[in-house]
Formats: sequence, C-alpha cells, structure tokens
Amino acid sequence: MRMAQITSRGPSRFARIAAMTLSLGLGALSAGPTGAAQPSPVGYWRTVPDDGAAPATIQIWLEAGKLFGKIVGIEARPGIDPNAKCERCEGALKNRPIRDLIIIQGLSPSGDEWTGGTILDPGNGKSYRCKIQVLQGGAKLKVRGYIGFALLGRTQIWVRAEAPAGPPPASATKTGH
Repeated sequence: MRMAQITSRGPSRFARIAAMTLSLGLGALSAGPTGAAQPSPVGYWRTVPDDGAAPATIQIWLEAGKLFGKIVGIEARPGIDPNAKCERCEGALKNRPIRDLIIIQGLSPSGDEWTGGTILDPGNGKSYRCKIQVLQGGAKLKVRGYIGFALLGRTQIWVRAEAPAGPPPASATKTGH
C-alpha cells in the first residue's frame, strides 16, 4: 500500500531518470559534439591567401545576432600597397580603401557553422555566399565563399590573431558601407 501511494503522487523514479537523461543529452547536442560551448568566431583573424595576395587581418564582430567582418590590416610586401583601393568593386564600394572595408556581412548561426551571409573578395570586387566554421577549439576559421551551392567555391583557413598594432581600426560598425 505504501508503494502505491508513492508512485501515484508523481512520476516514477524511472520516469524522472529518463527525463533527466534526455534533457542532458539534448543539452549536450546543442552545445556541440564535445558537450562544451562552441568557440566564437568573434575576434581577429589572419588570412592565409592561396592566390598570392598579401595576408590581411580581419576583425569579426557580432551585431544584432549576425556576424560582420572587415579588413583592419594588410601586410606590406614588395609590390603590395597596404593603402590600396578596391578598384574592381562596384557601386558605393568602388575605389574605397581596402583597409576598413567590410567584407563579411550577415552570417547567422546554423549548427556549428555561420551561414546565410556574404563575403566580398576585394581582389575581384565580387561578393559570394559565405559560410564559416570555427576549428581546433577556436584557433582556426574555415571560410568558404561560393556561388549558388557550397560545392562551387573556394575555402581558406584563417588563423586566430592578435589585434593589429598601431592606431585602433575604425569603429566596428556598418557605417561607410
């Protein structure tokens, strides 16, 4: 009789354990494969160009739940002008300085990636659909620009960087774009 009174007052011990196990499992899935929160793409990144372009430092920030990024430094090299302008860009971006040019716009979180936005290639002045993914615990960033489907595009791996030395970059906002 005592047993019947205990079980009739609320969920059985088995039901409570099952519910707790399910909620812990779902929490681990939302945090990522290791159960830990995913590292943030926010911060500074150094590009590793595969096309002969000079490495650049990109600042990525979160604004209204979306990621944006701009070039805050360009490595000076022979034949590379760190004060170059985006000659191939169109519209309001034409002949704007590449430094402080917003190149990543409007990425939203989607699982362990950020997608749904665009990336501008100042070398050819074209914008592409973009997705990024933080790798190696936040040490690297996989950046994919593509046309239409993600299969048609190019991927670069950027490495986490320190803020560039010298005067601080212009405000991390969409102004001037």
